[in-house]
Amino acid sequence: MLKLLITLGALTMSALTLGCPEYLQGEYRKLHSKQNIDLCEITKGKVVLAVNTASHCGFTSQFKELEALHQQYKEKGLVIVGFASDDFKQEDADEEKAAEICYVNFGVTFTMFSPTHVKGKEANNLFKQLAKDSTEPKWNFNKYLLDQNGKFVKHFGSMTKPDSKKITQEIDKLLVAKE
Repeated sequence: MLKLLITLGALTMSALTLGCPEYLQGEYRKLHSKQNIDLCEITKGKVVLAVNTASHCGFTSQFKELEALHQQYKEKGLVIVGFASDDFKQEDADEEKAAEICYVNFGVTFTMFSPTHVKGKEANNLFKQLAKDSTEPKWNFNKYLLDQNGKFVKHFGSMTKPDSKKITQEIDKLLVAKE
């Protein structure tokens, strides 16, 4: 009987993650919080813009444009997820200060995760997959666009502003295709 219950439990868990790519499965801790967020849950059926961030980078002001993009597209089916990282030695060692920069200085309301690795062998599962599908981030504020099925679509480097036509046109295409 116990074996049957374990098997049923495993089948239920498989059904829950069905349709969610393995590299999106898992929970990440929200920046400066004890709350864990299920990446599959918040991205399922959504167009995703994943960004590696740092609080003390020359591109940190892109938080403002990312937030504007979030406000413009969140009701249309876009989710932005920011992955704080110190892989380029520009993330504040104090998570509270990093959160203040994001949430207070730039008014970020999209999901920001606590520091994680985004390159190399220690990269989180999403960024390992993005490196395979495209390229590993060479600096902070690389932007990766995924379709509503979690498949990689396009990479934009640090120099491409989040509100650039290059990005918004790709988002618009994916959102129209979703309808």
